[in-house]
Amino acid sequence: MSETPERRNSEANRQWGGRFAAGPSVIMQEINASIGFDRKMWRQDIRGSLAHAAMLARIGLIDAADERAISDGLAAISAEIEAGRFPFAEALEDIHMNIEARLTERVGEAGKRLHTARSRNDQVATDFRLWVRDAIDGLDAQLADLMRALAERAEAHAADPMPGFTHLQTAQPVTFGHHLLAYVEMFGRDRGRLADGRRRLNECPLGSAALAGTSFPIDRDMTAASLGFDRPTANSLDAVSDRDFALEFLSAAAISAMHLSRMAEEIVIWCSAPFRFIRLSDAFTTGSSIMPQKRNPDAAELVRAKAGRVTGALVGLLTVMKGLPLAYAKDMQEDKEPVFDAADAWALSLAATAGMVRDMTPDIARMRELAGSGFATATDLADWLVRVPRLAFRDAHHVTGRLVAMAEAKGADLAGLSLAEMRTVEPRMTDAVFSVLTVDASVASRTSYGGTAPANVVEQARRWRAALA
Repeated sequence: MSETPERRNSEANRQWGGRFAAGPSVIMQEINASIGFDRKMWRQDIRGSLAHAAMLARIGLIDAADERAISDGLAAISAEIEAGRFPFAEALEDIHMNIEARLTERVGEAGKRLHTARSRNDQVATDFRLWVRDAIDGLDAQLADLMRALAERAEAHAADPMPGFTHLQTAQPVTFGHHLLAYVEMFGRDRGRLADGRRRLNECPLGSAALAGTSFPIDRDMTAASLGFDRPTANSLDAVSDRDFALEFLSAAAISAMHLSRMAEEIVIWCSAPFRFIRLSDAFTTGSSIMPQKRNPDAAELVRAKAGRVTGALVGLLTVMKGLPLAYAKDMQEDKEPVFDAADAWALSLAATAGMVRDMTPDIARMRELAGSGFATATDLADWLVRVPRLAFRDAHHVTGRLVAMAEAKGADLAGLSLAEMRTVEPRMTDAVFSVLTVDASVASRTSYGGTAPANVVEQARRWRAALA
């Protein structure tokens, strides 16, 4: 039988159309339903409904018996979901209608009265804010735990030198503790962004209804307070259409994921054979299927990769929101999956990084050995020339550069030059210069606030540990 265009199209539809071959109604149900992912918000949905029912009863829109029935029914639904027995239905589209339908099955007319003076628009806006707020609280705790792990390791290694880099080239000696504290500062800023975003999102949309508010005499202050919000939202149009809180969350997530990725990259580098600064145990590494000697820092590599997912989530939601007129549009159903995915990726990355920080075994001798390589004390020499012979810094910089070239030609470090050799470049050199050319002297001299001197590192590490206690 010859193949016709119609036959080819029919075969393609069977191969690729799959569940959508049944027709437009199936396609519409699939694209319209969100229960596959928004069921994550069931706890928040039930909390919002309990607060709404209590308010309706207080103002007399439902009676006390209805409120008790609703409360008992929602408690039973919560138990069903916790036990994995809840009959989620795609035909009911979302978590809100699934719970409401099940509530009506259980308690009858009282369940139908629950939706008085609210819309799915303000309901989902409230649930989503509650979910993001809960996520912020959990992620903040994880960030604090990672910072504690780093501060503890920093204090333990406050005096252990390692090479500090710029352009991934040896620059000046620092201490391992000082390096770890740099990440404590980064993650501290991440916590600040979360706290700032949490303050801004903590307004309650419930009672804004579809977009214009409601004619019922509701008490929005009561529902806001019962859900832990600072106040109700001031504009009903903005309340149902705002997703800035989700974008701020994703922005904070993307910045923090970038910080985690930077640290992960350093862990990958530090584990590599040319560096050998640290070793990770089998708990955070994998082997090779063909090379038996390999110990791959896969946990760090995956943390590094997940930053792309988190950044992608931010860009995706910005793109969804950028062209939407007020108020609600179905496009906004696409707001939750990127936030849920980013929160999961961020949480896993934080857990893995905290685990690696506690697991890693630093090779102190190796770091000390490389801390003095690459003429790392050249800046100390230039500073000495400014302090003692009183050269202008630019002249001292020039003299130091000539001495580095001399040492490089000799195959030695700066301390390997003799005083006589140094005096051929700068006659005012004295034996005292050798006291600044050691790694320990270099790090000990950096006593300016925020510098790498061991006493500074101990002080900062203890300050952070106290703040995080």
